[in-house]
Amino acid sequence: MALWYDEVHQDSSRFGLKIESVIFTGQSKFQKVEIVETASHGRALLLDGLWMVAEADEKTYHEMLVHPALTTAPSVARVLIIGGGDGGSAREVLTHPGVEEVVMVEIDELVIDACKAHLPSIGTAWDSDRLQVLCQDGAQYVRDQPDGSFDVVLIDGADPVGPAAALFGPDFLEQCARILKPTGVFAAQAGSPTLQREEHLGLVRALREVFPVAKPYYGTVSIYPGAAWSWAYASHGTSPKTIVHERAQRIEKHTDIYNRDIHIGSFAMPNDLKRLLDEDA
Repeated sequence: MALWYDEVHQDSSRFGLKIESVIFTGQSKFQKVEIVETASHGRALLLDGLWMVAEADEKTYHEMLVHPALTTAPSVARVLIIGGGDGGSAREVLTHPGVEEVVMVEIDELVIDACKAHLPSIGTAWDSDRLQVLCQDGAQYVRDQPDGSFDVVLIDGADPVGPAAALFGPDFLEQCARILKPTGVFAAQAGSPTLQREEHLGLVRALREVFPVAKPYYGTVSIYPGAAWSWAYASHGTSPKTIVHERAQRIEKHTDIYNRDIHIGSFAMPNDLKRLLDEDA
Protein backbone atom coordinates (compact mmCIF):
# COMPACT_ATOMS: atom_id res chain seq x y z
CA MET A 1 0.00 0.00 0.00
CA ALA A 2 1.41 3.39 -1.02
CA LEU A 3 2.27 5.90 1.67
CA TRP A 4 1.04 9.43 0.99
CA TYR A 5 1.85 12.55 2.98
CA ASP A 6 -0.86 15.21 2.88
CA GLU A 7 -0.63 18.80 4.05
CA VAL A 8 -4.09 19.93 5.11
CA HIS A 9 -4.75 23.64 4.70
CA GLN A 10 -7.35 25.22 7.00
CA ASP A 11 -9.42 22.01 7.02
CA SER A 12 -10.60 22.83 3.51
CA SER A 13 -7.96 21.61 1.06
CA ARG A 14 -4.92 19.40 1.01
CA PHE A 15 -1.85 18.69 -1.07
CA GLY A 16 -0.25 15.27 -1.03
CA LEU A 17 2.83 13.53 -2.35
CA LYS A 18 3.53 9.83 -2.56
CA ILE A 19 6.37 8.95 -0.20
CA GLU A 20 8.99 6.36 -1.08
CA SER A 21 10.72 6.52 2.30
CA VAL A 22 11.23 8.64 5.40
CA ILE A 23 14.86 9.81 5.46
CA PHE A 24 14.92 11.73 8.73
CA THR A 25 12.58 12.68 11.53
CA GLY A 26 13.39 14.69 14.62
CA GLN A 27 11.84 17.05 17.14
CA SER A 28 13.52 20.32 18.10
CA LYS A 29 12.27 22.62 20.85
CA PHE A 30 10.50 24.57 18.07
CA GLN A 31 8.98 22.04 15.68
CA LYS A 32 8.94 18.58 14.15
CA VAL A 33 11.50 18.27 11.33
CA GLU A 34 11.11 15.61 8.64
CA ILE A 35 12.87 14.84 5.38
CA VAL A 36 11.23 12.36 3.03
CA GLU A 37 11.92 10.83 -0.37
CA THR A 38 8.96 11.48 -2.66
CA ALA A 39 8.00 9.73 -5.87
CA SER A 40 7.69 12.90 -7.95
CA HIS A 41 9.62 15.73 -6.25
CA GLY A 42 12.79 14.09 -4.93
CA ARG A 43 13.66 14.72 -1.31
CA ALA A 44 11.53 17.20 0.60
CA LEU A 45 11.54 18.99 3.95
CA LEU A 46 8.47 19.29 6.18
CA LEU A 47 8.14 21.33 9.37
CA ASP A 48 5.25 20.38 11.65
CA GLY A 49 3.69 18.51 8.75
CA LEU A 50 3.86 21.42 6.29
CA TRP A 51 5.80 21.21 3.02
CA MET A 52 8.73 23.62 3.09
CA VAL A 53 10.96 22.71 0.16
CA ALA A 54 11.40 19.91 -2.36
CA GLU A 55 14.30 19.23 -4.69
CA ALA A 56 12.16 19.25 -7.85
CA ASP A 57 10.69 22.74 -7.46
CA GLU A 58 12.85 24.56 -4.92
CA LYS A 59 14.30 26.89 -7.54
CA THR A 60 10.83 28.24 -8.34
CA TYR A 61 10.87 29.58 -4.78
CA HIS A 62 14.49 30.43 -4.02
CA GLU A 63 15.34 32.13 -7.32
CA MET A 64 12.23 34.29 -7.14
CA LEU A 65 12.80 35.29 -3.52
CA VAL A 66 16.43 36.26 -4.09
CA HIS A 67 17.05 37.60 -7.57
CA PRO A 68 14.45 40.38 -7.95
CA ALA A 69 16.07 42.03 -4.93
CA LEU A 70 19.69 41.20 -5.81
CA THR A 71 19.37 42.42 -9.41
CA THR A 72 17.82 45.78 -8.48
CA ALA A 73 19.50 46.87 -5.25
CA PRO A 74 22.18 49.48 -6.09
CA SER A 75 24.58 47.65 -3.76
CA VAL A 76 24.52 44.00 -2.69
CA ALA A 77 27.67 43.95 -0.59
CA ARG A 78 26.00 42.89 2.67
CA VAL A 79 22.93 40.64 2.69
CA LEU A 80 20.85 39.35 5.60
CA ILE A 81 18.71 36.21 5.34
CA ILE A 82 16.24 35.51 8.13
CA GLY A 83 15.34 31.81 8.08
CA GLY A 84 16.50 29.84 5.08
CA GLY A 85 17.67 26.78 6.98
CA ASP A 86 17.66 24.59 3.87
CA GLY A 87 20.46 26.72 2.40
CA GLY A 88 18.78 27.46 -0.94
CA SER A 89 18.50 31.21 -0.51
CA ALA A 90 22.11 31.56 0.60
CA ARG A 91 23.16 29.54 -2.44
CA GLU A 92 21.33 31.91 -4.78
CA VAL A 93 22.61 35.06 -3.05
CA LEU A 94 26.17 33.83 -3.33
CA THR A 95 25.91 33.48 -7.12
CA HIS A 96 26.32 37.27 -7.17
CA PRO A 97 30.04 38.13 -7.04
CA GLY A 98 29.24 41.60 -5.68
CA VAL A 99 28.08 40.04 -2.42
CA GLU A 100 30.83 40.35 0.17
CA GLU A 101 29.01 38.97 3.21
CA VAL A 102 25.83 36.98 3.83
CA VAL A 103 24.50 36.66 7.36
CA MET A 104 21.92 33.89 7.69
CA VAL A 105 19.95 33.76 10.94
CA GLU A 106 17.98 30.53 11.40
CA ILE A 107 16.25 29.89 14.73
CA ASP A 108 16.27 26.09 14.53
CA GLU A 109 19.68 24.42 14.37
CA LEU A 110 18.07 21.03 13.74
CA VAL A 111 16.69 22.29 10.41
CA ILE A 112 20.18 23.29 9.29
CA ASP A 113 21.77 20.04 10.45
CA ALA A 114 19.10 17.87 8.82
CA CYS A 115 19.27 19.77 5.53
CA LYS A 116 23.06 19.69 5.44
CA ALA A 117 22.98 15.93 5.91
CA HIS A 118 20.00 14.99 3.74
CA LEU A 119 19.37 17.82 1.23
CA PRO A 120 22.91 18.54 -0.03
CA SER A 121 21.67 19.37 -3.54
CA ILE A 122 19.87 22.46 -2.18
CA GLY A 123 22.37 23.84 0.30
CA THR A 124 25.54 23.89 -1.77
CA ALA A 125 27.17 27.01 -0.29
CA TRP A 126 27.51 26.13 3.39
CA ASP A 127 31.33 26.24 3.20
CA SER A 128 31.56 29.66 1.55
CA ASP A 129 33.82 32.05 3.39
CA ARG A 130 31.29 34.79 2.56
CA LEU A 131 28.54 33.07 4.59
CA GLN A 132 28.04 33.49 8.33
CA VAL A 133 25.37 31.24 9.87
CA LEU A 134 23.83 32.11 13.23
CA CYS A 135 21.35 29.93 15.11
CA GLN A 136 19.24 32.40 17.05
CA ASP A 137 16.00 34.33 16.95
CA GLY A 138 15.88 36.35 13.74
CA ALA A 139 13.57 39.06 15.07
CA GLN A 140 15.88 39.70 18.02
CA TYR A 141 18.93 39.74 15.75
CA VAL A 142 17.34 42.43 13.59
CA ARG A 143 16.48 44.54 16.66
CA ASP A 144 20.11 44.37 17.78
CA GLN A 145 21.61 45.63 14.48
CA PRO A 146 22.62 49.27 13.88
CA ASP A 147 20.77 51.52 11.46
CA GLY A 148 21.61 51.09 7.78
CA SER A 149 23.76 48.00 8.23
CA PHE A 150 22.51 45.87 5.29
CA ASP A 151 22.06 46.38 1.57
CA VAL A 152 19.46 43.61 1.22
CA VAL A 153 17.21 41.87 3.76
CA LEU A 154 15.49 38.62 2.72
CA ILE A 155 12.86 36.87 4.82
CA ASP A 156 12.86 33.16 3.99
CA GLY A 157 10.40 32.06 6.65
CA ALA A 158 7.54 29.64 6.96
CA ASP A 159 3.87 30.64 7.21
CA PRO A 160 3.07 33.14 10.01
CA VAL A 161 2.56 30.53 12.72
CA GLY A 162 4.86 29.03 15.34
CA PRO A 163 8.49 30.27 15.35
CA ALA A 164 7.93 32.29 12.13
CA ALA A 165 4.97 34.33 13.41
CA ALA A 166 7.14 37.23 14.60
CA LEU A 167 8.49 37.74 11.07
CA PHE A 168 5.19 39.13 9.77
CA GLY A 169 4.36 41.78 12.39
CA PRO A 170 4.62 45.56 11.94
CA ASP A 171 7.32 45.95 14.59
CA PHE A 172 9.59 43.50 12.79
CA LEU A 173 8.99 45.15 9.42
CA GLU A 174 9.84 48.55 10.90
CA GLN A 175 13.07 47.12 12.28
CA CYS A 176 13.93 45.66 8.87
CA ALA A 177 13.38 49.07 7.29
CA ARG A 178 15.63 50.64 9.92
CA ILE A 179 18.59 48.32 9.34
CA LEU A 180 18.43 48.73 5.55
CA LYS A 181 20.65 51.31 3.91
CA PRO A 182 18.78 54.17 2.20
CA THR A 183 19.14 52.38 -1.14
CA GLY A 184 18.48 48.95 0.37
CA VAL A 185 15.90 46.37 -0.72
CA PHE A 186 13.69 44.03 1.32
CA ALA A 187 12.00 40.86 0.00
CA ALA A 188 9.90 38.19 1.68
CA GLN A 189 7.66 35.31 0.80
CA ALA A 190 4.07 36.56 0.98
CA GLY A 191 1.92 33.45 0.91
CA SER A 192 -0.73 32.16 -1.46
CA PRO A 193 -2.71 34.94 -3.17
CA THR A 194 -5.64 32.53 -3.39
CA LEU A 195 -5.78 30.27 -0.34
CA GLN A 196 -4.03 32.75 1.98
CA ARG A 197 -5.43 35.91 0.47
CA GLU A 198 -5.97 37.85 3.69
CA GLU A 199 -2.46 37.06 4.93
CA HIS A 200 -1.04 38.04 1.53
CA LEU A 201 -2.91 41.34 1.41
CA GLY A 202 -2.13 42.02 5.06
CA LEU A 203 1.61 41.73 4.52
CA VAL A 204 1.59 43.99 1.46
CA ARG A 205 -0.48 46.59 3.33
CA ALA A 206 1.81 46.37 6.36
CA LEU A 207 4.86 46.91 4.16
CA ARG A 208 3.20 49.97 2.64
CA GLU A 209 2.91 51.46 6.12
CA VAL A 210 6.67 51.15 6.52
CA PHE A 211 8.24 51.52 3.07
CA PRO A 212 7.61 54.13 0.34
CA VAL A 213 7.83 51.32 -2.24
CA ALA A 214 6.06 47.99 -1.62
CA LYS A 215 4.96 45.69 -4.43
CA PRO A 216 3.81 42.06 -4.48
CA TYR A 217 5.00 39.72 -7.19
CA TYR A 218 3.80 36.31 -8.28
CA GLY A 219 4.80 32.85 -9.44
CA THR A 220 4.13 29.19 -8.76
CA VAL A 221 5.52 26.70 -6.26
CA SER A 222 3.82 23.36 -6.76
CA ILE A 223 4.13 22.03 -3.20
CA TYR A 224 2.64 25.12 -1.51
CA PRO A 225 -1.11 25.65 -0.81
CA GLY A 226 -2.86 26.28 -4.11
CA ALA A 227 0.46 26.26 -6.05
CA ALA A 228 0.02 29.97 -6.87
CA TRP A 229 2.53 31.81 -4.70
CA SER A 230 3.72 35.34 -3.99
CA TRP A 231 6.57 37.39 -2.65
CA ALA A 232 6.79 41.04 -1.63
CA TYR A 233 9.43 43.60 -2.61
CA ALA A 234 9.94 46.77 -0.58
CA SER A 235 12.43 49.62 -0.44
CA HIS A 236 13.01 53.20 0.62
CA GLY A 237 12.91 54.26 -3.03
CA THR A 238 14.49 51.67 -5.31
CA SER A 239 12.06 50.40 -7.95
CA PRO A 240 11.68 46.65 -8.54
CA LYS A 241 11.87 47.35 -12.28
CA THR A 242 15.24 49.12 -12.29
CA ILE A 243 17.22 46.00 -13.12
CA VAL A 244 21.01 46.16 -13.15
CA HIS A 245 21.28 44.36 -16.49
CA GLU A 246 24.92 43.36 -16.26
CA ARG A 247 24.21 41.69 -12.91
CA ALA A 248 21.07 39.96 -14.20
CA GLN A 249 22.75 38.76 -17.38
CA ARG A 250 25.52 37.16 -15.36
CA ILE A 251 23.24 35.14 -13.09
CA GLU A 252 20.85 34.15 -15.90
CA LYS A 253 23.58 31.80 -17.11
CA HIS A 254 22.99 29.70 -13.98
CA THR A 255 19.31 30.13 -13.06
CA ASP A 256 16.60 27.65 -14.03
CA ILE A 257 13.62 29.98 -13.53
CA TYR A 258 14.69 33.59 -13.09
CA ASN A 259 15.37 35.86 -16.05
CA ARG A 260 14.58 39.49 -16.76
CA ASP A 261 11.33 38.69 -18.60
CA ILE A 262 10.12 36.61 -15.66
CA HIS A 263 11.23 39.39 -13.30
CA ILE A 264 9.18 42.09 -15.03
CA GLY A 265 6.20 39.81 -15.63
CA SER A 266 6.02 38.62 -12.04
CA PHE A 267 5.05 42.13 -10.89
CA ALA A 268 1.90 42.09 -13.06
CA MET A 269 -1.14 41.87 -10.79
CA PRO A 270 -4.58 40.33 -11.39
CA ASN A 271 -7.35 42.92 -11.40
CA ASP A 272 -9.07 41.58 -8.29
CA LEU A 273 -5.88 41.98 -6.25
CA LYS A 274 -5.27 45.41 -7.77
CA ARG A 275 -8.68 46.54 -6.57
CA LEU A 276 -8.18 45.11 -3.09
CA LEU A 277 -4.82 46.90 -2.83
CA ASP A 278 -6.29 50.16 -4.18
CA GLU A 279 -4.20 50.11 -7.34
CA ASP A 280 -5.43 51.13 -10.77
CA ALA A 281 -7.18 48.13 -12.27
